[in-house]
Amino acid sequence: MQIILNILIYIVAIEHLGIMGLEMFGKPETQARSFGMPLEFVKRPEAQVALGNQGIYNGMLGLSLIALQWVIIGRASLLATAVLLIFIVLVALYGSFTAKKEIFWLQGMPALVTLLVLLILIV
Repeated sequence: MQIILNILIYIVAIEHLGIMGLEMFGKPETQARSFGMPLEFVKRPEAQVALGNQGIYNGMLGLSLIALQWVIIGRASLLATAVLLIFIVLVALYGSFTAKKEIFWLQGMPALVTLLVLLILIV
């Protein structure tokens, strides 16, 4: 079960690093399509700054999930990972209500499944 959990954690982490890349370095056309925003809005310098800022958060989530698997061991690693996964699920819920409904299924569901597997290991 631990191997499955590790694989799921890395999937969630890599997904967030990919989201970071799209938010920070993606072409406006790709960003608009991916995030369900009007292209004219995404091309605005203010929107690009906001997407870049959001990208840093997603990148840090991905890197933090990976680092937790290598830096902290045992139950502390599981609890810290659980906190990050809960955060991801909550943010995905918020995003699905405010921005694009698919956000929960694409971003929140992998984190939720990973969290459930993690909770099975903790209990």
